[in-house]
Amino acid sequence: MGKGTDKLYITHSEWASEDAYSASSGSGTAKPKAPGSSFKRLPFNFCSVSLQPFTHPVCTANGTIFDLSNILPWLEKHGTNPVTGTPLKSSELIKLHFAKNDEGEMIDPVTFKVFTDNTHILALKNTGNVFAYDTVERLNIKAKMWRDLVNDEEFSRKDLITLQDPQNIESRDLSSFKYLQEGTSTLTPEQEAERNDPSHNLNKNALGNAAKILKAKEAVAKARSQRTGHTNGNHTITTSTTISTSKPGAPSSKSSSHATKPVPYNAAQHTTGQAAASFTSTGLTPHTSSERALLTNEEYLLKPRRVKQKGYARIQTSLGSLNIQLHPEFAPRAVWNFVHLAKKGYYKDVLFHRNIRNFMVQGGDPTGTGKGGASIWNKNFADEFDGPLSHDKRGVVSMANKGKDTNGSQFFITYRAAKHLDRKHTIFGTVVGGLDTLARMEEAEVSEGEKRPVVDMVIGEVVVFVDPFEEFWRERGEKEAKEKEEGIVGEEGKVSWTGRRVDGEGGMGKGGDEGVGKYLRGVTRDEGEGDRSVIAKWEGESAEEPVRKKIKVGGFGNFEGW
Repeated sequence: MGKGTDKLYITHSEWASEDAYSASSGSGTAKPKAPGSSFKRLPFNFCSVSLQPFTHPVCTANGTIFDLSNILPWLEKHGTNPVTGTPLKSSELIKLHFAKNDEGEMIDPVTFKVFTDNTHILALKNTGNVFAYDTVERLNIKAKMWRDLVNDEEFSRKDLITLQDPQNIESRDLSSFKYLQEGTSTLTPEQEAERNDPSHNLNKNALGNAAKILKAKEAVAKARSQRTGHTNGNHTITTSTTISTSKPGAPSSKSSSHATKPVPYNAAQHTTGQAAASFTSTGLTPHTSSERALLTNEEYLLKPRRVKQKGYARIQTSLGSLNIQLHPEFAPRAVWNFVHLAKKGYYKDVLFHRNIRNFMVQGGDPTGTGKGGASIWNKNFADEFDGPLSHDKRGVVSMANKGKDTNGSQFFITYRAAKHLDRKHTIFGTVVGGLDTLARMEEAEVSEGEKRPVVDMVIGEVVVFVDPFEEFWRERGEKEAKEKEEGIVGEEGKVSWTGRRVDGEGGMGKGGDEGVGKYLRGVTRDEGEGDRSVIAKWEGESAEEPVRKKIKVGGFGNFEGW
């Protein structure tokens, strides 16, 4: 166990050596740290004041990046650069423009390369556009073309500001920041008050019953401050105490603990998980019942086979109109996306950029290149193949994609059956009117290579005649209103085990003569006995006993005489 020996213990000197890690004091623990051991670099996308990712980036002439919402309060209070300590004015700050990709990552606007902590990043002083150093060196410095690659404005070498240089990592060393060395606070007075308030530093959801005490204290403090304010303003405060008495025998407003809550229409199949979490953790408020999670209206509607109403829309093109029937029952997401993009005017003046005779015509890309377009959620959504729909005829409307679960805004209409596209493209509609327009589109002249129409075929507008989702809500509202008028909602909608409907007072209503209930009379209330209910006699007491079937005698019999 000892170092280099067969001892079964370790001495104090071995514990305190340089290659040991312990709490013992010795030559190893008291040894001074090497220079530079406290080095810690700030990432390029972090504010130098708050040390958090920035949202509104600005920089100084020497390349120090701040968030505008954090540097302005500092300048109002101190008027200096918090990193260097030199005087700084708000007018000297330069607003930065970072380009981002679909994933929200900061990129070079020319080469689309993602910025990392090892990228040499530059900014132009006069425009604020941010580029990678490799791009500026290759396209501006070596080519001697001193124009902004984004907005074509002129600049000089003096306008180049280095935001991050991987070869000079000390430029963003946190240990060299002046306000950190001096221990100066960068918080605003509101942030200081919030930090000093103990109630803001507690997770009230994990306190259980103690949270009620804190809420009561806050309410008392708030009431006192309001009372003090009214008193200072020469206002008179009158307090009135209202005592409510309930008549004996009146029904109590409190519901029974055993009463079952009505299940909301948008209840999910899974629970909130609070009961399980509180059962396994003592830091959470105990929950003894499992409550089902609630879906949003969009999540509720986008469940397959929920909305069965058909939708109808018209695509007005430069060659005529196409009437489309939508199928939300089997492709709710695709129909939702198409309907809301159409209502938004997204397809207005968009070209059909691809037209292949005897196959299909494709459109829906605002860029007209076949590479653009976004869904109503600004991200790709999944394919929907759960249904009997197939590319088995002319006029099928499907989502165009570039692979699995990459649906956006583009769609295509088939000219013939194309079953090889089944389970590869989501079908959400069918052409039910304007087949002559579809024939003219198929006969249109196209280019040889890209199959692009020579004369532009433009979508003038997409008009939604029947929104299936709005129709679903309308019919649901009418149904609920009708049920409410008929009085079959709530307690009146309950049915007892005898087949009779329970009325609002807990008694038995009329009807329900099927099943077991046809042998029982209704439950009546005895006026002398209050709420006690008496079940009447059976209706069939005096009925004759049915004739028994005679046992056929044959064979060896039943051996009763033996």
